[in-house]
Formats: sequence, C-alpha cells, structure tokens
Amino acid sequence: MKMFKFAIALPLVCLMVLGFGVSLPNAFAADELVIADFDTGDKPNNIGGDFGGWDKDPNDDTQGTVMSFATDDAKGDPAGYSIRLDYDVDSPNPAYNGFWMKMNGEDATPYNTLCFYIKGDGKIGYTKRVKLELKDMSGKASPYIVSDITEQWQKVCIPFEKFRRIENWSSLNEFVVVFDDINSNPKTGTIYIDQVSLANQ
Repeated sequence: MKMFKFAIALPLVCLMVLGFGVSLPNAFAADELVIADFDTGDKPNNIGGDFGGWDKDPNDDTQGTVMSFATDDAKGDPAGYSIRLDYDVDSPNPAYNGFWMKMNGEDATPYNTLCFYIKGDGKIGYTKRVKLELKDMSGKASPYIVSDITEQWQKVCIPFEKFRRIENWSSLNEFVVVFDDINSNPKTGTIYIDQVSLANQ
C-alpha cells in the first residue's frame, strides 16, 4: 500500500514542476514591452506606430526640430540606431517643437513605468532639461520634466503615477518630447533618444 501511494504522488509532483516551468516564462514576458528601439533605421516603431519631428509653426524658419537616425545605439549594438533630434528654439517668436511617436492605443495596464535612454551631444551642445508628454486617447498631454541630461547614455524610468493627467492607461496614444524657449538651454542643440519601453518595476 505504501508503494502504491508513492506511485500516485510522484506524477503529481512532476506535474507541479512542469506546470511551474511552463508558467515562468509568461511571468517574465510582461516585465517590459519595447515600444521603439529604432534598430531598423526606419519607420514604423516596434508596435507599428509612426514618429517624426514636429514644429509649432512650420512656416517659421527660425525654429524647429529635425529628426534623423543615428548609428549611436544606447545599448552599444553596432548594427543598431537611435533617434537624433536637432532642435532650435532660438526665435524672436514663442518657440516650441520636438519629437512625436504614436503608441497605437497600446494597453499599458500590465506595466507601471515608462523608460527610455537619453543623452546630449557634447560637441554640438544640448539642453540639460526637456519636457516629456504622454497622452491617452483623449489627447490630453500629461507632462514631466526630464533633467540632468549628460553626454553619456542614461536610462530614465518614470513611474506612471507621475503622469497625473492620464485617465485611461488601457489605450495610450502618443509619446512626445518637447523643446521650448523656457526649458531648453542652450536654445539650439542635439539630443539622442533610444529604447522607449513600458516596464513593470
């Protein structure tokens, strides 16, 4: 009888171990969703969203942001790319411009943090502060100021709770970088962005 009980118990233990082994990758799969690594050197982003530079007034040639792909990858991948943003808010007119990227209604509820890499160009010059905006499908901008930007790649992770105007995390619309004549000093320069992701931290 004791041998019979052992024979029954053994498969149960094996099933438990196998079940744990199967569920483990699923638990880790939700830790991060890469929205854009830019490694194709082309559009769209990793979730099919478009992106580009934007200007407050495209007809005002004294201000603007020009977006391009740079071979300077935040993770050191020799085949990878980042986004280069050459900004100019040195204008006699009120000036703001930057970079936009569609998030295609992505459901962010499994996550709690927005992460990305950023750095400035030491040779050209760069602002140490930029405004970041996140939008849900209502289109309302929820701003956050990123400061202490340096010439070295650094990972910035912002808890969702900092974006207080987001009402619906189940459907995100847009990620926006803003250069303006208040926060941007110097008023012309170059910033690099890479590896935009949603994380569960």
